[in-house]
Amino acid sequence: GPVAADDVSVTLVRVEFNGAILGESSKTDVLPNGTANYNFMTSFECSPDGPNSLADIAQKPVLLTVIEVLQRERRQKEKTMPLGQSVVDLLPLLQGQCSFKISTPLYAVLTSPLESLHPEAKGDLEVTVCTKEPLLSAVELANGNLLSVTLEAACSVPEALAATGPLQNYMACLQVPAAGEKEFPLLFKNGILKLTGEKEPLPRPKKWPLDNIMAPGALSIPNSFITGGPYEDEDGELNKREDREFRVRAESMKRIIWDMERRCYLDPAAVVILQKRIAECQYWPVEVCMMSVAPSSKGKTSKADKGDEDKQIFFHGVAYVNMVPLLCPGVKQIRGAFRVFTYQDSEVFEKTKSQHSVFRDLRTQLNLTKEGSWTPGIGTPLSRAVPCKTQKEDKEIITKDKDSNRRVRSRASFIMSVMALDSTTLRAQCLSSQQYTEAGTFLVMEIKLDKALVPKRLREELTRRVKQMIPPRPPLPPWTAGAKKAVEDYHSRVMNIAVAILSEYHELFGKQLPDQGATDHQTLEEQKRQLNFALNSSGKYFAFKEQLKYAVVKIVREKYLKTTAFETQEQFQAFLSELYVYLVDQMHIALNQVGRNLGEVGHDFTEQLWLFAREAEVNKDYKLASLYYQQVKEPLFFPYWLDYGAFCLLVEEKTKAQECFQQALSLNPHHIQSLLLCGIVAVVLQHYEEAEIFFEDACCLEPSSIVAWTLSGLFYELQNSNIQAEMAFREAKKLLQAQLAKERSITEAAEGKGEKKHISAGCVRSPSPGPEECLPGNTGQNQEVFFCTSKVGPPLPPPGFYIVLLGFLCPWQGLSPDPCFRNKKPILGLMEISFLAAPSPGSGLSQPPCTIFMKAVEFLIKVNAIQFVHRALAHELLSLQGGPSCAYYLALAQTYMLKEELSKCEECLCEAVRIDCMNPNVWAQKGHLCYLKRDFGEAKECYERTISFVEDAADMHFVYLRLGSIYLEGKEYGQAKQTYLLACKNSASCLTWLGVGIACYRLEEMAEAEDALSEANALNNTNAEVWGYLSLICLQGGRQLEAEQCYKYTVKVCPPALLRGRQGSV
Repeated sequence: GPVAADDVSVTLVRVEFNGAILGESSKTDVLPNGTANYNFMTSFECSPDGPNSLADIAQKPVLLTVIEVLQRERRQKEKTMPLGQSVVDLLPLLQGQCSFKISTPLYAVLTSPLESLHPEAKGDLEVTVCTKEPLLSAVELANGNLLSVTLEAACSVPEALAATGPLQNYMACLQVPAAGEKEFPLLFKNGILKLTGEKEPLPRPKKWPLDNIMAPGALSIPNSFITGGPYEDEDGELNKREDREFRVRAESMKRIIWDMERRCYLDPAAVVILQKRIAECQYWPVEVCMMSVAPSSKGKTSKADKGDEDKQIFFHGVAYVNMVPLLCPGVKQIRGAFRVFTYQDSEVFEKTKSQHSVFRDLRTQLNLTKEGSWTPGIGTPLSRAVPCKTQKEDKEIITKDKDSNRRVRSRASFIMSVMALDSTTLRAQCLSSQQYTEAGTFLVMEIKLDKALVPKRLREELTRRVKQMIPPRPPLPPWTAGAKKAVEDYHSRVMNIAVAILSEYHELFGKQLPDQGATDHQTLEEQKRQLNFALNSSGKYFAFKEQLKYAVVKIVREKYLKTTAFETQEQFQAFLSELYVYLVDQMHIALNQVGRNLGEVGHDFTEQLWLFAREAEVNKDYKLASLYYQQVKEPLFFPYWLDYGAFCLLVEEKTKAQECFQQALSLNPHHIQSLLLCGIVAVVLQHYEEAEIFFEDACCLEPSSIVAWTLSGLFYELQNSNIQAEMAFREAKKLLQAQLAKERSITEAAEGKGEKKHISAGCVRSPSPGPEECLPGNTGQNQEVFFCTSKVGPPLPPPGFYIVLLGFLCPWQGLSPDPCFRNKKPILGLMEISFLAAPSPGSGLSQPPCTIFMKAVEFLIKVNAIQFVHRALAHELLSLQGGPSCAYYLALAQTYMLKEELSKCEECLCEAVRIDCMNPNVWAQKGHLCYLKRDFGEAKECYERTISFVEDAADMHFVYLRLGSIYLEGKEYGQAKQTYLLACKNSASCLTWLGVGIACYRLEEMAEAEDALSEANALNNTNAEVWGYLSLICLQGGRQLEAEQCYKYTVKVCPPALLRGRQGSV
């Protein structure tokens, strides 16, 4: 490799491994371009019995030293001087490679006091490593493992350490299972004491456990760094938010730094033993010590005596590492801070089953075999504390200890200074040992495996298991009956006629652009009159009727199977009434499809059914709600299976809920909410193994889902798997912190631009969101909406064209409500979640839930998973710093209201009002509570207060409905009409239009009442009350035939008992 030194001419390379010199290259001249070609090859044997074992391959590198050969003068011995050192990591040989080539950096040796080297002299060495055959067989490679332990530092050490002399060696040791069921010690030496200074930078390289390094740069392990991370993400102790200040202060004060990594290869047998020992005892102690090296005694001048210095080990303490996380699926690493305690034999044995300190087995290696040099910890029997055996007996004890060492766990201790073993010193030791607790000493270390001890199930395997439990829904057979074909032909005819009428409308009145707004009522009526005149005068009206005639005939023959004449006029009239109702229903379906195809925002059939189901559910009419939910899911619309399943959970039909969620999952096997709901209902049914698969699959498919990780943590906690629960919660918190940080950065960036906003040409910001701006996915997220008029879309029908078309195809149902009565926004199901505790602007809490548990509650309340809601709220209560929040009490009140525990619900709402009296959701829930208690006066005040806020509550639809019903009961018909109109504007339904119609009827505004009731009938033609009021209006208008038809339909859809009650009330 190149050597960047002008005065270097001749060099050689020395190769060392495991403390032995493997050889030196021949002297080589340095070429003018700064390179030297050594072409040197050496080798060593690797065998399990040593001296070079797989453990040495794992943790010790090959050391290369470049040596300069100085020119010698006459009659002088040849001199050499080291220039630089480089290391080669042999780890690839344990990863299945038989050969590899590497260019390793050459680090300069520290400057000699006699010679001066250029500090910028650097280079690299090209090294090739190869073996004749793989070191590991295929079985060993697949089932073996590599354990890496990194000891970073001991922080917040006692003041006594700073007062010690310079001849101290700070060491640590962790004992792990090795090949052949032996114990392998991982010894860390040469810790560096730092009294003050800044915290060590991140990332920083890990260091080799080498002693004979002359170049400090060569101590760094290539491509291996200490990266650190947030304290909250660590696995050990002192990782709470309240510990942060102490950790930051401790890591910049008195501390001992190692930054050293030790590795150990675990053969398949050792891996099994490691798993077994972790399962038997979760705490492993790691031993750390301070060894004092006293100067040699006078008179010892021989070479042998120089290495026999008086070394002593002082004070004993212990740090316990919880190894159980390594038994969790997919976990390969433990990193964190671990407190240091006084070493007491009884306590260590109780926690770790370890009978003695690991340093007793390392006495020979550490030169501690001299009598009196081993100082045990507190609580050690005096007979063991003072060695008085002969050397022979001592050797027997060492051998016995080594044998018994195979049956004990690895451990770690922290040893401080004791000078003697008399009673006075022991008392002093007991007193000084409290310094560990007082100083708060802790170790920062990392234990890492190359492969997880318990493999995590792969995504493919989880998907396969889910498919085994819930097979994908097979495609429906392509079968078309005659009746179905007849109905489809009728739909097609109606749609064609609708498109033709729209073309006529465009010819008469031109194409209306989206930005021109809604047409007023008077203009719409005039356009309707002109359109009818044009169609009748041109003959197109009769042409359209002829087109429909053949489709109607096919329905009569194929659907009703009528091919013969009727016997009586009454049978004929009854059949016509039934046929008329059916054709009107099918016409609505076809016109809804026309509206979707043409881009008109109309009443989606399935969304309306869902709204009807929700209204029945809130009114406690569960039988009717179930009927609507079954209808809304029939077309196999994916999200409505989830809504029906959530309803089944509410009424405690657990098996049916499971079927619904499994149907949804069969339609989309990768839908996260479906997986979570399947897991929730599996827990309710106590199918815990299935639940674990569902939760694990959800986290695997969507690793960024906060709700998925939080629910997984709640499930593991239910199973008493506290380690896995803690890891899941930690992952959820990490995702939430990242999300909040991103939102803060976006907010700060927006604020940095100032109040002045750039508005492009043709784009105008709407200061107050109108009906078009309230898109389902944007509520509460994008507060700024822009409309650009530079792009003109396809011609759309005017906002009231649907009503005109309906009036043409069904003249007696002519409707002309104000366009503002149309839906402000589509009603959303489970696919769009709205948190019921969204606070008002004045409350100062306009942020979404900022804890993982409240985010989970937001989802769980929506699906009526009360069991999980209470567990999440319990965690929320424990994690809050300043006491429960308004959102907490509001969510708890909702659970009590679902269970009809009204007294507890009232207590929670009182606390919520006390915390945030400006929250509209609180007053809405309080109004619902008073309504259920039939305290209509108090409910009225709460509802009126709710609608007076600038920001709407989350369930304004039911606020309007119930407030309107209270006004009707109190005969405040004008207020009732206005309230129901607000409900129609917010989210129109059959009940909202019925309320408008009843209020107008009582006010004797018959035309408006008929319009409102006709709109209600268009949304739901099975409501008997709508048909009844239509019949009354027709009677008062002198339309006898229409009144009779409405009455017959009322009798058809209304139970007799209810009908008698309605007759009495009317």
